[in-house]
Amino acid sequence: MDEAVHLPDRWPLAGATDLRDALLAAYADPARGYHDTRHLTEVLDRLDELGGPATALPVVLAAWFHDAVYDGRPGAEDRSAAWAERDLPGAGVDAETVTEVARLVRLTEHHRPADGDVAGGLLSDADLAILAAGDERYASYVADVRREYAEVPDELFALGRAAVLRDLLDKPHLFHSPTARARWEGRARANLTHELAALTR
Repeated sequence: MDEAVHLPDRWPLAGATDLRDALLAAYADPARGYHDTRHLTEVLDRLDELGGPATALPVVLAAWFHDAVYDGRPGAEDRSAAWAERDLPGAGVDAETVTEVARLVRLTEHHRPADGDVAGGLLSDADLAILAAGDERYASYVADVRREYAEVPDELFALGRAAVLRDLLDKPHLFHSPTARARWEGRARANLTHELAALTR
């Protein structure tokens, strides 16, 4: 994807290019639909947009690792975190940062950071910012998600996707940082509501 062209330059570590390239290869797997290099680029873009603590090293590294493993099976976030725990020490990352990166990656399974978890809230916000996309990008996102579950019959997919959408809409808020909430909450809820209506009509 064209979006991947600039990704190598956004790697936050000096060196460790073998690890960077392994992550890029994982995101570029043609079997992926939505969780690909475009998604990684967009998450990094949203962190830059949020600024401040969102651009801290643990958060940016967690963005790189958060979908490092994505194969449609349970526990992908935990396996992504384990990859970070295994390989980041060899890249010169200190133990405290590695622990925080792994914690943040695991948090993206449910996007429910605790109150006061600034880093967790910012990563979750960047990961879910796609929900507030414009009509064309949101439609592309929905199609890409469907492609990742191509083996699932339409009726079962609709039931599962509707459950995911209801779970999101049942949250008191989708976004945690004040900036993300102000910019994205209304549009995201409108997109989710429209998609759910289309699935259940």
